[in-house]
Amino acid sequence: MPLLKEKLLGEEKEHRAIDEKLASAHIRPTSEESAVVQDVMREISKKYSHEIAESGVSHQFEEEIRAIAQRYCEKRRLDYETAKRIERLAILSVMGLGPIQPYMEDDAVTEIIVQRYDNICIEKNGVVETVETAFVSEEQLLTVINRIVQPVGRQINLYTPMVDARLPDGSRVNATIPPVTPDGATLTIRKFSDKALSGDDYLRLGSLNEPMLHFLSQCVQGRISLMVSGGTDTGKTTLLNMLSAFIPEKELIVTVEDNCELRLQQPNVRRMEARAYNSEGMMPITIQSLVRNALRMRPDRIVVGEIRDGTIVDMMASMSTGHEGSMSTVHANSPYNLIRSRMPILYGMQSNVVFSEEAQATQIAEALYLIVQIEHLLDGSRRITYITQIDGVENGKVVLHDIFRYNRKENMFYATGFIPERILDAAEKHGVVIDRALFQTSEAEKEVENI
Repeated sequence: MPLLKEKLLGEEKEHRAIDEKLASAHIRPTSEESAVVQDVMREISKKYSHEIAESGVSHQFEEEIRAIAQRYCEKRRLDYETAKRIERLAILSVMGLGPIQPYMEDDAVTEIIVQRYDNICIEKNGVVETVETAFVSEEQLLTVINRIVQPVGRQINLYTPMVDARLPDGSRVNATIPPVTPDGATLTIRKFSDKALSGDDYLRLGSLNEPMLHFLSQCVQGRISLMVSGGTDTGKTTLLNMLSAFIPEKELIVTVEDNCELRLQQPNVRRMEARAYNSEGMMPITIQSLVRNALRMRPDRIVVGEIRDGTIVDMMASMSTGHEGSMSTVHANSPYNLIRSRMPILYGMQSNVVFSEEAQATQIAEALYLIVQIEHLLDGSRRITYITQIDGVENGKVVLHDIFRYNRKENMFYATGFIPERILDAAEKHGVVIDRALFQTSEAEKEVENI
């Protein structure tokens, strides 16, 4: 009896250890496990196919799923750990977003990229990595995609094989199916964080230094119109949100976005959101039409999530006609790439009016004062690499002067020594005096400038 009791206690302890391990593990199913899970799914689907397709069955069915999984495992005489893995895989297949649900709940994960049902990457702490977890099958991935898009009135099928949607928490979703992606369905989720980063957070993360933050905060308070520039996944919207926090509370603000992601805390904020065509054939509402409408809403400032077309003309016009201090983001690799390359392309997408190169330069130089460039570095960190003043037009070209830069080799921010008189004068007209001492360069910074 003591030996039997000891054996039972040993098994119980072993089982507890397996349960604890699997509770936090990301499981990549073997071919045998996938086959069992598919059998379990087929039986569950006979009873709850509608609920599974729409939103996943509720937690009250977990025990039934476990019982069915255990029955299949007993038939195959599988060991305890394999049986528990199959239980967990079956529950994940039916509930929530399947095997990627744990990554949705991990705050350190910012993006989930399903390249195929059995090939998943995540971005965690700024670095992309391949993970071991996988969907059981292509069918399970398609079920999850439909579970995401159907509640928001979207469809994905042969007629519409690409779809954008948004999860209830605000996370952005893109999904594709064959023939657009012939190797199988894909799913990309850019997670939405309900915690806005503050200026202090940017300092703590090393994204800029104190003089840069102080200068930017005073520029926003002094109604300096600016653009946040950066590549894909550099954190442009997050930076725009941080800068927007310095807008005085008494001002009237209108935000315009594809998907409402900005988290402005001021009391006088009206949010506007674009709309694509939907399954009912409703007309689209574009960013450009919203910016034009925002001008009629008596805002002090307009904050646009991102400009990617001829909306640039309307935005420049608003900045120079009583809406100073407006701001937006735009996709570009540097301030110089933005002005020399991206801006002409955006202007060229304005269908109603053709602007000459000189007319473009004149409008940009009159309306826009500041470009804030952000980059995503190889180590996963994000740095503000340029803060650049737009300083008029010479020989038909926009003149740029860097105020602050980031040196990658030395991992150091520094002031260039240039004093942005145009910005100082404009901010002072709105009651904000920017300290010139911010632009003084130390001996160390002079050495970095010369590298």
